[in-house]
Amino acid sequence: MIAVLRGSWALFLGIGLLMLGTSLLGTLLGLRASLAAFPTWATGLVMSAFYAGFLVGSTVTPVILARVGHIRTFGALASLASAAALLHVVVIDPLAWGAIRLVSGFCQAGLYVVAESWLNDRAYNQTRGSLLGIYMVVMLGGMALGQLLLNLGEPGGFELFILVSVLVSLSVVPILITASAAPDFAQAEPLKLGDLYRASPLGVVGCFGVGLAHGSFFGFAAVYAALRNLDPAEISVFIAAFLFGGIALQWPIGRASDRYDRRRVLMAVAAGAALLAALFAYRAPTGPELLGLAFLFGAMTLPLYSLAVAHTNDHLTPKQMVAGSSALVLVSGLGAILGPAMAGGIVSLLGPDGFFDHLAAVHGAIVGFTLWRMIRRPPLPAADQGAYVAMPPRATQVASELGRRVRDQRDRDFARMAPH
Repeated sequence: MIAVLRGSWALFLGIGLLMLGTSLLGTLLGLRASLAAFPTWATGLVMSAFYAGFLVGSTVTPVILARVGHIRTFGALASLASAAALLHVVVIDPLAWGAIRLVSGFCQAGLYVVAESWLNDRAYNQTRGSLLGIYMVVMLGGMALGQLLLNLGEPGGFELFILVSVLVSLSVVPILITASAAPDFAQAEPLKLGDLYRASPLGVVGCFGVGLAHGSFFGFAAVYAALRNLDPAEISVFIAAFLFGGIALQWPIGRASDRYDRRRVLMAVAAGAALLAALFAYRAPTGPELLGLAFLFGAMTLPLYSLAVAHTNDHLTPKQMVAGSSALVLVSGLGAILGPAMAGGIVSLLGPDGFFDHLAAVHGAIVGFTLWRMIRRPPLPAADQGAYVAMPPRATQVASELGRRVRDQRDRDFARMAPH
């Protein structure tokens, strides 16, 4: 494990810098849109454009990797993402921002594919879960700390956009100077969505619901907070508390799902998130109560993606997992595209508290569908369940599975060559 970590430091540092910049940018744009008096529904559509680009990037990047390799792909996408961040202050217009966010989403998905497939290639079967757990902490930690950088400048100025560009540009440096060889893998064969749904209805619907919820929060939380008259410092700490909550309970929730019926754990966690969202809408909390509820809400909702993916893999053969993971990226990406637009429309109709009414309804729907599936299908014995692997929100699971496939093949080749 120590040797694997030594070979992965560049990836961890690069992705940490990337998350500092992109996380800051997401919140900054929500505040800047409010200052520019963008209509709430228009801001929602701008944020949805990011996830549309993300969806395209997650499916196209493996093809690019096969042609030009990991290092050149990462460098090109990071440079493009850095330039896109600066364009937001050149043209302040919802339509232009939508196009820029589309490009940004494409770039960020591609950077995830590069980092995660490379990381999985470095891991052995015995260390993969731990290594991805560390990656998740680096990623969510970078996202949380990126929120605090909002206090270094004024949202109405240009300095914070320059900071974003610098951080994204710096993220490519550790990757370019690493001595580790880049992985090589073939493109995965697609799996029909209907076949995946028949294998795991809850996994497919769960990933769509989680994409809808997480896309709504990450795309619209800053707008919600601005409408609640929180200042930039309070907004940064609010979103950071949510992300730190997601780090806190990943391991215990994952361990519980490995030991018991994973559907029961998923339903309990989704129910907790629904109740916390409803409490948010009812109380409109401020001060320490706001941060406490944000922390608990993040602790409940952020592990749901990993639970849905793990449940899906429980019902797939190893040969199906790569294609199945690609389909889950599509499903969760569609949900994430709809999320901010729906949140913007609901807030326009109901006011700021409608944001958490929307999140409560989405999580409640996940609970209801999980309960229905528990009635329709008997539980899978805990001994037959695969291991839970913590995955960050919006992670490109297809990249993880592609990298794992390369490593599994190398393990098998090594076993065949070893003397008996």
